[in-house]
This record gives sequence, structure tokens and C-alpha cells, in this order.
Amino acid sequence: MSSFADIVSRQTYEEMFPNRNSLYSYDSLVTATQGYPNFCNQGSDTQRKQEAAAFLAQIAHETTGGWDTAPGGREAWGLYFVEEVGCENGNCTQYCDPSNTTYPCVPGRTYHGRGPIQLSWNYNYGQAGQALSQDLLTNPDLVKSDGVISFSTALWFWMTPQPPKPSCHEVMSGGWTPTPDDLNKGRQPGFGMTINIINGGLECSIPTNDKVEDRVGFYRHFCSMLNVSEGDNIYCDQMQHY
Repeated sequence: MSSFADIVSRQTYEEMFPNRNSLYSYDSLVTATQGYPNFCNQGSDTQRKQEAAAFLAQIAHETTGGWDTAPGGREAWGLYFVEEVGCENGNCTQYCDPSNTTYPCVPGRTYHGRGPIQLSWNYNYGQAGQALSQDLLTNPDLVKSDGVISFSTALWFWMTPQPPKPSCHEVMSGGWTPTPDDLNKGRQPGFGMTINIINGGLECSIPTNDKVEDRVGFYRHFCSMLNVSEGDNIYCDQMQHY
């Protein structure tokens, strides 16, 4: 059994995501975590729980179908969408970088957001597919049709540093030490830094917007459910983005 499964039981997961899409099953997530044995398995018990809450909060926000007056509350609607809204029928062709010859776009395929972390762009599909031994450039729809692959792409993003950015895992587990330059730019360990890694260019180093509040709302909700403190630096308005 993975450490994640020790922290988040099946019952807790179902309570966290009562309106989830069937793609996002508990078993698929637990199976996917077995490919990343350090996930929620480094640092203190508190850090492990905070990492679980942070990961679930970020994928909940990326896939949310919630709104302020939604039945059960805004936080009851994570993991609702399996792909970017409006892109279901190949309508979104803008996520192809033709200059990337390492992971070239396949004719007739689109690389819009799919899965829990909304994997986007041909180069990300290519890198994730290489890490998972799956040809996601040729078959990007695997990310919205195979639950284990879907969660594995999110864990790949979470666990893999993309310099100069650290990985979200390192930030939450105590494995990242900010450099003096990072500290000068307000970058410190905590949930806010994971926002900076995921979408800092649009959400950090500016007054806190609704997207950040939604991410933080999920994080606080899940920390409460896991009986763990939120920790420091949960916002990123004072952090310079990359």
C-alpha cells in the first residue's frame, strides 16, 4: 500500500470528491502513486499530509465544476472535468509549438488540457509520455480515458523539477531550500509556491485573484479533512513568478 493511501483513505477521498468524474477513481490514483514512491513519503508526518492536501487541491482546482452556490459548496466539485471545456471536439489547436522538434505535434491531434492537472502543449505530452512509456503525442486522449495514465501525468508534473523551478513535491516535502535569490523574490516553501510553479505567470506577484482563492480554498478544505495545519506561505502574491 502506498503512503498516499495511508494518508487518504477511500472513504475520505469519496467525501472530498463526491461529484467526481468516474475516470478519477480512488483505485486509479493509488495505482498511479505506486509509480512515484516518494510521493507523500518524505519529510515529517505533517509535511506528508500537507503534500497530499496540496496535490489534491491543485488537481481539484484544475478540474473544478464548482461555483459559490453549488450544491454541497464550491469545494465539493473537484475532479469534475476530464478535459478543457470547449475543446472536446478537436476545437483547440492552439497548444501546438511547431518549433519543438523533440516532441513534434502529430497531424490531427490536439494538445489541449486533459486530466487532473490539465496537461497541455505537445512538449508536455511528449515529456510525460516518455516518462510513463506511453505515446501520448500520438494518442493524447489516453489522458482522458485511462484513469491510471491520467493520474500518472499529474504525478509526473508534481514530482518532476523543471529548472529553474523546483518540483511541487520538493516544495511540500522539505526537499527544496530557497537560494538567496529566491528569498529576495519572496519564494519560500509552502502551498503558495506550488501555485507559482503551476501557473505563477498569471496568478502570482499580483494581488490575489479568484483563481488563487479557489486553490487555497480547496487546500484549506482538504487540510481540515486530513486534520493537518496549513503551514506557512499559502499565498503567492508576494512571490515573483518565473
